Parts: sequence; structure tokens; C-alpha cells
Amino acid sequence: MKRHAFSDCHPAVTFLWFVSVIALSVCVMHPICLTISVLVSFLYNAHLKGRKAVHFAAFRVLPLMLITAFVNPAFTHKGMTILTYLPSGNPLTLESILYGIAAAAMIGAALQWFSCYNEVMTSDKAVYLFGRIIPALSLVISMALRFVPRFSAQYKKVHEARQMLHPEEASGFINRMKSGVAVLSSMITWSLEDAVETGDSMRGRGYGLPGRTAYSIYRFDARDCGLLLWILGSLGIMIAGRVLHLTDFRYYPFIQGKEATPLLGLYMIVYAALFVTPLVLDLMEERNFRRLREHT
Repeated sequence: MKRHAFSDCHPAVTFLWFVSVIALSVCVMHPICLTISVLVSFLYNAHLKGRKAVHFAAFRVLPLMLITAFVNPAFTHKGMTILTYLPSGNPLTLESILYGIAAAAMIGAALQWFSCYNEVMTSDKAVYLFGRIIPALSLVISMALRFVPRFSAQYKKVHEARQMLHPEEASGFINRMKSGVAVLSSMITWSLEDAVETGDSMRGRGYGLPGRTAYSIYRFDARDCGLLLWILGSLGIMIAGRVLHLTDFRYYPFIQGKEATPLLGLYMIVYAALFVTPLVLDLMEERNFRRLREHT
């Protein structure tokens, strides 16, 4: 499996970065910030997953964004700039359209960032971070993160076995329904048994008991320290920008944003730099690796 420099960083650093970018993507509704978040989240997801990310964006994220963008002006009629009137007699305003696009961008960026999070923050990292603080919740989060891929793999096995044993169920709507119910019943039973076995196994290993030690492969080195300082410094600038209302942007009842100033430009540069940090680290790592290969 291809390794990525950011994925190899300390889990506390990567977790803090993901929390930061997801929070900023949801809370900052400035059009420039939303554009940066959408584009960078897609690029990073494509960098991590390749064609799977493109398929995810095209067939899951984009349709949801389009629905959000169309639903808002259809049901929200606030705004001073009336473009036309709908068949129902309600006005269609420019402000409602732009707010729908902004909400769609926010949702699309958040979905893609969570997709990247699931790829980088594996279940073992979640257990490492929260196992000692909240062991029960940590175990639940770990099981939830790995449930979907394991469930899909097990479903394929059960479905293929069912087709081999009962080939006649492949034809006819009623037969396919019976086969689907049988497979679903097997999957529910397997899921419950797997959860009980996992809980018993963790209990047998002393998980969550006071004083229990655990082996860890993660070490907080100089690179993690520098990255942590960069994230905290960037967050400080983001908070200062919010306090100074640099990114305030009004959609209702009329479109209004802050005038362009050098301070706002600095904020946007730091915002973009924070978001592209994993991509820059991975690209630098790949460049160094290519140089090493050329000299060997």
C-alpha cells in the first residue's frame, strides 16, 4: 500500500488538523474560503484514493450538492434582488441562489474531508488517541470505522456462496427477494456475533482497566512538533480573523462582504496554506524519494 507522509505523522497532529479544517469548512461561509475547501478536499481525496475519490465526488458528493443548491432557492425566498417569480408565485432571489451554492459547497467539502479522515485516521489511531481517556467510546468509534468495509466484504462472500448453493434464485423477482432476505439475515447475525466476539476479546485483554499498558508505534518527533506549531499558529490567525470579522459575509437580505485589505489577503493565504499542508508534505516526500532513487 502506498504510504503518505502526512499519514505517518503522529495521530494527535493529524487529528488536530482534520478537526481544524472541518470546523473551518463548516463555520466560515466566505465564498473564497468555501472554494478553497472544496477544491483542496477533492485534490487531497484524489491524492489518497485515486479513481475511488473521483467516483465518490461524481456520484455521491456532486448530486447532493446540486440538490442542496436547488432546494434552497425553491423553499427560501428571502433577499432583495428578485430575478423572477416561480409558478407558485413566490419570488426567486439572487441571494437565495448564492446561499444555496454556498451551503452546497460547505456540505461537499465536509463530506470529502470526512472521506479523507477515514483514510488517514485508521481505527488503531483512534484507539491510540482515546483508548486511555474514554476506552468505551474509543472502542465503539474503532468498530464503527471498520464496520462498513468489513460488512461489504462479508456481504460479497455470503452473496456469492448463496448463488453457488442456489443458482435458481438468480431468476425471478420473488426468488431474488427471498435470496436477499436470507443474505440480510445472515449478515445481521454475523454483525451481532462479530460485535460480541470483539467485546469479549477486548475484555479478555484487559482493555479499559486501570493501569493497563499498551504498545505504541507512534513517536512524537521534531517533524510532528513543527507541524503542530504550524497548525496552532494558523488556528490563532483564523481565530483572530473571526474576532476582527475579516471573513464576515452576508447573504441575506443582500449580498455584502468585507472590502479587500492586506489583512484579509494574509488571512486567505494562511487559510489556503493550512488546507494544502498534507498535500505539500506528501509531494515533498515523493520528490525526496525520487531523488534518492536517482542517486542509487
